[in-house]
Amino acid sequence: MTKVHSEEIFNLPDFLFSKFCEEKYDINKGVYNTIDRWFYEQGLSHIVNRRTMILSFCENFCISGNKKVKFGPGGLTIKLNLFWAQHVQRFDHKAM
Repeated sequence: MTKVHSEEIFNLPDFLFSKFCEEKYDINKGVYNTIDRWFYEQGLSHIVNRRTMILSFCENFCISGNKKVKFGPGGLTIKLNLFWAQHVQRFDHKAM
């Protein structure tokens, strides 16, 4: 994938945005979809806000040096809940 300016990343088609996440954070499409859906269910229906949170979450929990992070059974939801508790104040949202 070609290098994309940060403001353009949020407006990529879904396939290209998920590919960006896969290349940068080594998460597969299934993990990406779970993260995306989880933030949507928390009330982040605006795509730019949700993608901002996805990238912030990945920066915090999906990279560990040069190793792929494995969440294990239930681990992704635990990390999402932890991240949400720390960052929920950033966005005006309504849980779905």
